[in-house]
Amino acid sequence: MQTEKTREYPDDQTAQEMILEAGHRMYEKGYVAANDGNITCKVGPDTIWATPTGVSKGFMKKEMLIKMKLDGEILEGKEKPSSEIRMHLRVYHEDPQVMAVVHAHPKFATLFAIANRPIDSRILPEGIVQLGVVPCAKTVIPGTQDVPDSIAPYVNDYNAVLLGNHGVLTWSEDSMMQAYYRLETAEYFAEIILYANLFFGDNVNKYTDEQVSQLIEIRSKLGIQRGGRPS
Repeated sequence: MQTEKTREYPDDQTAQEMILEAGHRMYEKGYVAANDGNITCKVGPDTIWATPTGVSKGFMKKEMLIKMKLDGEILEGKEKPSSEIRMHLRVYHEDPQVMAVVHAHPKFATLFAIANRPIDSRILPEGIVQLGVVPCAKTVIPGTQDVPDSIAPYVNDYNAVLLGNHGVLTWSEDSMMQAYYRLETAEYFAEIILYANLFFGDNVNKYTDEQVSQLIEIRSKLGIQRGGRPS
């Protein structure tokens, strides 16, 4: 586990507004159905705002959100957090630099999770630079301690992980919206890979080893220090 550096955090109102905005976008894009998905955002070294259980992410209101400590203590809010809050808390524990975590079930990325295949390709520069490889954790029962245990090995080396048969988890050291944008990138990357494989098989252009190294250097200059190297 890393040690957190001194940094600035969004205030409560900003964090709440970003969570509501990300939840609305997730719902509008079809990344979640019914009450699926969950979002958290830090407002201090040991404090986060979280989405409630049993509420559609497209219809959340500010008063539904929950302020809590990383040890699970509820500070504000009448609702309860999802049982999946444990995987969010595990990400923050593994890397205290993380500012926000997002979980959803976008269709194409979830297909990769069902097939137990990482999102790993050399065909899109944005995928390599902004996101990197998205590994796949083993399949476990949602809401159990097995979920945070399954993702822990990936937190410090990647920006996202596929949950076996269960969607995607993304995070960011920078901001709430970057964590959300990584969800968008993962879904777009997965869709392009699947269509490329369907229509063209192996007959597609791919970045060479040297070009991949150059893209990873660009990623590093942008301050993104993890993401792995596409195989």
